[in-house]
Amino acid sequence: MALFTTACPVNAREQKWIEESQAWFRATFGEPRPVVLPGSFTHQDLVTQVCRHMDVDPGQLTVELFGDSAEEDLARAAGLTRRSTGAAGHYRREGGRPVIAVDQTLAPTRLIATIAHELGHVRLDGVHDGADHEPLTDLLTVHFGLGIFTANACFDLTRDNRRRIVRRLGYLTEPMYGYALARHAWLRGERRPTWARYLDVNPRVYLRRGLRYLTTVGQSGEP
Repeated sequence: MALFTTACPVNAREQKWIEESQAWFRATFGEPRPVVLPGSFTHQDLVTQVCRHMDVDPGQLTVELFGDSAEEDLARAAGLTRRSTGAAGHYRREGGRPVIAVDQTLAPTRLIATIAHELGHVRLDGVHDGADHEPLTDLLTVHFGLGIFTANACFDLTRDNRRRIVRRLGYLTEPMYGYALARHAWLRGERRPTWARYLDVNPRVYLRRGLRYLTTVGQSGEP
């Protein structure tokens, strides 16, 4: 295998879905937004800040918190292995009002990613109800510039001499995020995006592969 492959980092089915979905985003929500960098958020009113990037009115939204931080602290103190597979957030409507629920124990990157995903439900509610609604909600975070957070949060493995913690979040894989971010950069005319350095190693590698692929095939940005 060549060191610098020009193959698309995702399979043909995933590629088609990402490209067609991004074209639909542009038609429905406008041009892809500038990528938001880590450090752009303060600790106060985090939901309101993410709402601003996702074009959601926080005054029309109900936010609920769940999760027991004490349980996480006990597991850490005991040196236990914890595998997180449960939902980090939920979305529903009550009386016509959108309600998002978020696990308050999440680390900052995962918390921002979860809020963005749930706000994606708010944006898609009433305009898309297909079978791919959940993964489309993750992909929408890329369109609104929050892809660094959702890509970095989708897989996390930490370990020390006592424990191993594996966390997965969302519905897209690292290669899918990498290619989606590559096309996001391409559509914005960013051939060498400086924000790529903020991505974790795997998404960054797939982003670069995606950009090499798009350069090689001469994509105009349309599927």
